[in-house]
Parts: sequence; structure tokens; C-alpha cells
Amino acid sequence: MEDTLNDWNQSKIIDDIEFDEKEAQEFQELLKAREVSPEKGAISAMSIGQILKGRIVEITKDFIVVDVGLKSEGLVPISEFEDPTSLALDAEIEVFLDQAEGADGQIVLSREKARRQRQWEYIINNCEEGSIVEGKILRKVKGGLMVDIGMEAFLPGSQIDNKRIKNLDDYIGETFDFKILKINTERKNIVVSRRELLEEERISRKIELLENIHEGDICTGIVKNITDFGVFLDLDGIDGLLHITDMTWKRIKHPSDMVKVGQKLEVMILNVDKEKGRVALGMKQKESNPWEDIEARYPPGTHIKGKIVNLVPYGAFIEIESGIEGLIHISEMSWVKNITDPSEIVKKGDEVEAIVLAVQKEEGKISLGIKQLGKNPWEDVEEKYPINSNIKGEIRNLTNYGAFVELEPGVEGLIHISDLSWIKKVSHPSEVLKKGEMVEAVILSVDKESKKITLGVKQLSENPWETIEKTVPVGSLVKGTVIKITAFGAFVELENGLEALVHVTELSDQPFGKVEDIIKVGAPITAKVIKLNPEHKKIALSIKEHLIDTNEVNHDDIVIGKAKTPKKKKKKEEEEEETSSEDKEKQAGEEKDNE
Repeated sequence: MEDTLNDWNQSKIIDDIEFDEKEAQEFQELLKAREVSPEKGAISAMSIGQILKGRIVEITKDFIVVDVGLKSEGLVPISEFEDPTSLALDAEIEVFLDQAEGADGQIVLSREKARRQRQWEYIINNCEEGSIVEGKILRKVKGGLMVDIGMEAFLPGSQIDNKRIKNLDDYIGETFDFKILKINTERKNIVVSRRELLEEERISRKIELLENIHEGDICTGIVKNITDFGVFLDLDGIDGLLHITDMTWKRIKHPSDMVKVGQKLEVMILNVDKEKGRVALGMKQKESNPWEDIEARYPPGTHIKGKIVNLVPYGAFIEIESGIEGLIHISEMSWVKNITDPSEIVKKGDEVEAIVLAVQKEEGKISLGIKQLGKNPWEDVEEKYPINSNIKGEIRNLTNYGAFVELEPGVEGLIHISDLSWIKKVSHPSEVLKKGEMVEAVILSVDKESKKITLGVKQLSENPWETIEKTVPVGSLVKGTVIKITAFGAFVELENGLEALVHVTELSDQPFGKVEDIIKVGAPITAKVIKLNPEHKKIALSIKEHLIDTNEVNHDDIVIGKAKTPKKKKKKEEEEEETSSEDKEKQAGEEKDNE
């Protein structure tokens, strides 16, 4: 604004300077004329720039001729009059003496400059900064608009209105009241504002409205702005908030689903905060609350029919009646299917039947169910699947911890990984089972409330560990095949399927290097049972003790390399050697005595 004023003031100064130079030149010429012909009554240079009274003596197409009592009549452009038809001969008017003599030798007069001079004098004498004047917007200039208030005044762009301006051209030609912000007497500059008047009027209306409105009043407002949480309305000078939850008893995603900017709405005053100047509004409150007696109208167990109005990842909303919606949770859609998307069961716009499960009036919620329209397959599951009974079912899914078996649509049982085998250590169910194949199992437990059935495969056969002390007692000989070799020994699978360990210290009675040097994977062996631990499912074997017991030398089926002499045989040979040595000593003694 300051730049614009500076540009305008500089232009005004230049005009003033040019006017002063021209006036001085004419003044000199008038002085010369007065010296040459004083009898002609030459015009005094002091009269230029003054307002004179004159009489219209002639009216032409482009000018009117005015007699101001000087040496000659003056011309005034007829375009300076708003209504040329109102002009009449001998009418008295005020004119501004612009030039003492024009190109045609006549005095140059201006009605417009006289009017502006009188207006400036009126403003100086009757107005001050803060005064209210009426004006007409003339044109656009840099930084704002020019306003005719009797003389031209500058209206900065920031002072035009109290709302966003889209196009300045919309204001040109309009007449408004303006407040004088600044008067520069030296440069004859005036800065005005319309915005300040609008703000004062808005504040005044706001105060008046806040005093006169009360909770429960019905009023009309215009939508100014739409946000995610609600709508702001202009209530004739004061803004009110219509929150999204107070727009309708129905469920809506966004306020723009119901209203548009510029739309007129009839609303109810819900709350007035005079200190903060805030007003809360409501639309749905003009209608009766459909949730008022909802619990009596829709008790749990009631069958209802409605239209699917919305699908969400966790379920589907049904419109039961206007303003009343209920939710069918995805878990309440089917007894037999594992639903991951509600569109698998229903579509938007479908007419469906459901059962009321629960009503929460305060929260505005109704829980509905579709699956309850049919029989719950878990209802008599305990009678249909008694514990210890055998079943056959299809393996529907494999997990790290077990396999799920379908007993019937909607009823599944779990075979835990620990219940797959008595004798095998299973790392994953896929080692013994395949998805889609039929499997036989035993019912281990049934939990109707939690909808869980536990199954077992190993329970189809007797637990070999329960009779291990009878079938494989300590000291008995067993046969098996080496299935795994480690640094501390070899694992052997026995003929009954159980696993046993031959510790490295029980492999041989002779020194050796690595376990692989004396035994290989896949080799058949015969060993002695030296220890049993049924609780921890462990069997300890000894090849060494078996060899000692049997005094066997030839055991190539288990020992790799040169056969070693058993300990008992070695001991006998040592005894024989000792006896032979004693006999030799005795014989030597006898021979010595004889000598």
C-alpha cells in the first residue's frame, strides 16, 4: 500500500511542480500585458487557481460559455457535467480558473476542478481521520482501487473487504461507505478503508446476536466452510459450528455428503459461549431421536430385515430404519466359513435378514448376526464327538505346531505336533502328513465354549514306552540299525521303532580315533541294553559289553578294521603264561638241587 501511495504522491508532486511553472510563466505574461495595455483590464495572476462564480451565456455541443466578469468569457467542457440536459442559460455556476487564456484566446475554466476543490475544502473542514464518507469505486490501480468521494481517494487492496477477493473488477462502479484512514493535507491525498467498517459492523452484529440467541432457537445460516469434523455457518455476522455428529442421526463419512458451500441451512442453537463468541449448532436435533426407545423396539433375539448400506473390513452396516444402522461383524456372518472379507457373504445394496445380538443405546450401536439364523454346528459337538472315539477327516491346514482336520463343515480339530508319533521326534507336521489327505485320529478333548477339539494320531496305537521295561529289559540283547553318528556316540533305530544311544565309551574295549572309524551309518548292530529311562524316553546300549559277554572275536558287522581279542580270553592267556613261568622256575630249582 505504501508503494502505491508513494507512486501516487510522486505523480501528484510532479503535477504540482508543472502547474507552478506554468502559473509563473503566465503570471509574467500577464504582467507584461498589464504594462503595455493597463486600460484593457488584464486578469490578475492571483486569480488563477481560484473558484469563481459565473453565468452561462451559451451552450454548445462540446462546451458551455461562462461569463465570470473578466476580459472574456471562459469555456467549460460539457463532459464535466453529469447531466448536461439540466444546464440552462443565465444559470449561475461555480468554476475553477484553470488558464488565463487558451489557444483560442479564451479563458479556460473547469467545473470538475471547482467541484473537487469544494469537496476537498469540505473534507478538510468537516472530516477527519476516522470519518465515514460515501464513495464510488472508479478503477484499479497498483495495490488497490481509486474511489471517488468528491475527490479521488486510494483504497488499498487489503482494505477492500473482510473476505477473500477473487476479482477486483467486481467492485468497480459500486458505491459503498468508507472510513477515512489518513489525510495528507500537503499532497491532498486521502486513504480510505471499507474493511474496517465491515469488521465493525460484523462485531456489532455478533454482540447483538450473542445477546439475543438462546439454546433451542431455530435460525438460518449459510455454509461458509466444510471441514472433516463439521461445517461452519455464517449466522448473519457470527460463525457457528455444526459438528458432523450433530448433522444427522444417520452415519455419514464426511459433511460434504450432506451440504455444500453457500447452501442455506436451518439449524438449532445447541450452545452459546458469549465469552469466547462461539455457537454450537445442530440439525438432527430438529427431529425426534430414533434411538430414544431403541432397546424396547429391538431387544436381543429380534429378527430384522434391512439393506446393506456400507461394507468395511470388519463387517457390514445394515440400515434397519431411517437413522438406525446395525453392524454385522465379520465373525457373525458364518458358522462354517472363515470369512476374511464381508463381500464374500454380502454386497452393498443387498436386502438381508439378521438377528439382533446386542443394543448399546448410549453409544448408538446395534450388533447383528446372520449366522445365528442357522444351526450352530458346535451346539451338540460333545454328543457327536465323545472323547476317545475315532474319527476320520480331511487335513485342511498345516502349521508349525500341528495340523487342522475338518470333522464337518464349521467344525475342525487340531492334531498337535506332539501327538503325531510315540517314537519319532517330528519337527514339522509335513514330515508325516499332507494337506488334503484323509487322516484317522482319536478325540482327546472337546471344549464347546472355546470351539476347540484336540485330536491325536499316536493314540491309535499303544505307547511302547509304557511297557519298555518288559519288552526291552536291562541286560537284554537288541538288534538295530545305525541312523545317526555324533561326536558322543551313535543313534540306533531298534526293531520296534524306538531310538537308542550307544555312547562313544560303549562302542569298543580297544582304543580308537573317531566314531566313524569303528561304526558307520546304516550298519546293523547287536547290543546290550544297559539303561532305561521311560520318563525321558531314553535307552542306552553297549556294544562293548555284548562282546565281552559273548567272548566274540569276529564281529565284522559292527567293528570296522582288525578284530581285537576279548578281555576274558586275554586274561586266560595271561594266567596260562603265569603258570608256565612258575613251572619253568620250579624246574630250574630242581635241576640246581640235583647238581
